[in-house]
Amino acid sequence: MIHSQELLVGVAGLAVTLAVRVITVNRLIRSKLRLALLSFAVYLALGGMLRSGLLAPDTNAQFLSIAHLLLALGIVTLLVVTAVNPLRVDRTPEHFPNIVQDTIIIGVFLVAGTGVMQEKFLTTSAVGAVVIGFALQDTLGNTFAGLALQVEKPFRTGHWVRIGSFEGRVVAITWRATRLQTKNGDAVSVPNNIVSKEAITNYSEPGSSTRLFVEVGASYLVPPNDVKAVVAVALRDASLVLKEPAPEVVVVDFGSSSITYRIKFWVADYTVDDLARDQVRSCVYYAFRRDGIEIPYPIQVNYRAPETTPVLSSQAERAGYIDAVDLFAPLSTEDREQLLSAARERLYGAGQTIVRQNDEGDSMFVIGRGRARVAIQPSETEVAVISAGGYFGEMSLLTGQPRTATVTAVTDCLLLEISAGDFRRIALAQPAVVEQVTAAVAERSAGLARSREGVAAAAVVAEAPRGFLLKVRDFLKI
Repeated sequence: MIHSQELLVGVAGLAVTLAVRVITVNRLIRSKLRLALLSFAVYLALGGMLRSGLLAPDTNAQFLSIAHLLLALGIVTLLVVTAVNPLRVDRTPEHFPNIVQDTIIIGVFLVAGTGVMQEKFLTTSAVGAVVIGFALQDTLGNTFAGLALQVEKPFRTGHWVRIGSFEGRVVAITWRATRLQTKNGDAVSVPNNIVSKEAITNYSEPGSSTRLFVEVGASYLVPPNDVKAVVAVALRDASLVLKEPAPEVVVVDFGSSSITYRIKFWVADYTVDDLARDQVRSCVYYAFRRDGIEIPYPIQVNYRAPETTPVLSSQAERAGYIDAVDLFAPLSTEDREQLLSAARERLYGAGQTIVRQNDEGDSMFVIGRGRARVAIQPSETEVAVISAGGYFGEMSLLTGQPRTATVTAVTDCLLLEISAGDFRRIALAQPAVVEQVTAAVAERSAGLARSREGVAAAAVVAEAPRGFLLKVRDFLKI
């Protein structure tokens, strides 16, 4: 028989459980207290039936034990859930995740149940445990492994991990398995007992930054230090590559047809690793093409004849690029041909920086294909967009002064670079040409100076044409 005092305990437990569910904002508490509500409600129902004599007398002892167990389960659930979870914050405690809370409830309930059922409960539990243990070996293994994962916390929900051959973002850790979402959008469920046996790589700890690497082969004809310098400049245009820690380039192998370089770099988030590697490879490709560094085919040879730098346009096309520049209109056909033979092709990919403001320079560029954007630092004010047939950098060509603007490729750009030395040879032969070219450059520079809103124009030619001409002659030594 259930005493009235015990029923009062059940009623009080039910009332407290309902009150906690009303005042809490924690969804986990509300979810777990459903079990306590159910336990108290069934306990009160059984208690009422036992006191009213509705049950058969020979079953009263069994139902009384069940009622006591339900009361114990309700009290344990209520106490554990309210003790470890914040009532006014909707979050799960870091040290008491869902699985750990369930384990505490079950453990305390078993201890309380043992006290209620005494020897009979122990005997029945031992036999039942043996039977269940043999029937559910894998399930229990996954359960205990899941509990160990929650306690040790080698990873958390939202982390990018590799577990054996599986890689993805952790979306859930349940009693049975750890669920991952791969980069392809696939869902992978890895049993917890397998997770506990595999090596775990956590890409999100101790920090979210991750180091990646890309390998590329370069010709034996180019010194390693030159290759490393070209790669370092190329990586400045890879937006996903972190500036700190700085990227590294090391020689890792002397292959059968090339020297293999490993480019090590950091990204802020492992989820963009494929895109970051693509950016690095693309930037390196364009940089190698610009500087005539060959990426050899994977072949083995005993001897090879020296190769010339491959050209990206025909002789006629390059001649058209030079002829389209009004700056070179004063030059004779022979002079333009001389410039053409000395000019070097440069290929830049979309988004890559061709020249940077304040960098040293002594050459100019003619755009054969593509478009480039001219901007003024530090506000990145756009001054112009130059299309095929346009040119820039003439101030550095004539005076050797630092670049006065930053020029970035809007699309893939094929350029012809003309150095001050090449132009000087023509100027020495025909000094009158210098005056005509200088006048055109001075007028163009004045327009650029007017575009520098709020920026000091001291770096741009805004002086008398005669003074500018003297500066050009002094730089070219003519």
